[in-house]
Amino acid sequence: MSHSIDALTKALLHAAKTAGADSADAMAVRGTSVSVDVRGGALEQAERAEGVDIGLRVFVGKRSANVSASDTSPRTIEEMAARAVAMAKEAPEDPYAGLADPDQLSTNWDVDALELCDPTPEPSPQTLQDDAARAEAAGLAVKGISQIQSASAAYGEQQVHLAASNGFEGGYTRTDRGLSCVAIAGSGTAMERDYDGDSRIFQADLRSPEAIGTLAAQRTLERMDARKPPTGAYPVLFDERISSTLIGHLLAAINGSAIARGASWLRDAMGEQVLPDGLSIIENPHRPRTSGSRPFDGEGLPTNRRIIVENGTLKGWTLDLATARKLDMSPTGNAARGPGSNPSPAVWNIALTQGDATRDDLIKQMGTGLLVTSMIGSTINPNTGDYSRGASGLWVENGEITHAINECTIAGNLRDMLGSIIPANDARTHLSRVVPSLLVPRMTLAGA
Repeated sequence: MSHSIDALTKALLHAAKTAGADSADAMAVRGTSVSVDVRGGALEQAERAEGVDIGLRVFVGKRSANVSASDTSPRTIEEMAARAVAMAKEAPEDPYAGLADPDQLSTNWDVDALELCDPTPEPSPQTLQDDAARAEAAGLAVKGISQIQSASAAYGEQQVHLAASNGFEGGYTRTDRGLSCVAIAGSGTAMERDYDGDSRIFQADLRSPEAIGTLAAQRTLERMDARKPPTGAYPVLFDERISSTLIGHLLAAINGSAIARGASWLRDAMGEQVLPDGLSIIENPHRPRTSGSRPFDGEGLPTNRRIIVENGTLKGWTLDLATARKLDMSPTGNAARGPGSNPSPAVWNIALTQGDATRDDLIKQMGTGLLVTSMIGSTINPNTGDYSRGASGLWVENGEITHAINECTIAGNLRDMLGSIIPANDARTHLSRVVPSLLVPRMTLAGA
């Protein structure tokens, strides 16, 4: 029997109250996804999934528990509530646990303005297969490409509804359409591969299959005949497609959970310089057609534009209700959650100030060094910010790209690295994290 997801959340709250909970919140998510893989111009695999997940969080005094299920029958809902209350009674007390006060709740939002859902029909499996086949054909048409490892197209729709005993209730629908291609060149130990892909909320915004397949092939050919770099201190330019990981380390360090535990290399940096003068990080959860946009957070609080870093100076932590209470601060509307998980702090859409120089300008400026296009592995000390990652990319000599690089390690300290970054102007503005290519003037490279 099918139930609307708002009715499911109401049923969960009613069952929680009947089972003896003092307060509760409930989430229901109905999802549909379809994906198609093509190899050799023919369909290799097709998958479709549909389902509903429900989650219930209950509070008994300052004790809480969370349960979830994919069965939405009345009996299951009753059993979930009874089990959750029993679990909560056995849980340790948490002085910071609890729902938002009614005056903290979001009461006015415009889901339509966010354009989170494409109104056009779901694409047929044949349409997805055609897109993947076109990307594969475009990649194979580039001279030097020996095969396409995978060409995939996918579509998804997700309906989300959240309700709580404090009076909050709201929901929205989100769609996504994706296409990717992985190309291979060479053979044996000289084999290389690279990829390209795109993901959009609106299908009409998706880049063409031909553009994706061709760029995947070109990137693969750039990696051929790779060598190890010399060991020493050199400038390192993080390509735009991976530069957001560098800013991601800063965002992780200002997460309320890390700050509340004291396990962050930025734990004492509020009000201090963490980026060069002139650079800011702005969070905007209301950007239309953007994957990180939210009308409200996972605890029913309003989401708002906020300044994380202003002109290089750190201005705020990322907080949900619990971490805000621990730190004796106000929540920032950044609680993220799923049906089976408790809320935790997370950032929405962010943008780093872009520079005036192009990526090519920064390549010329760096002289001799490494342009990083992909990374593997990670050793990041969360307390000190010491940074070490495996990397590959392109070697730059006298301001010109000369050859491919692999099997090297780049290392430094995040506080020093981020404090000296020089941004390019090539960020893709439709992404949730708008971060251009970033030049770090000095890092340690370990190669041959």
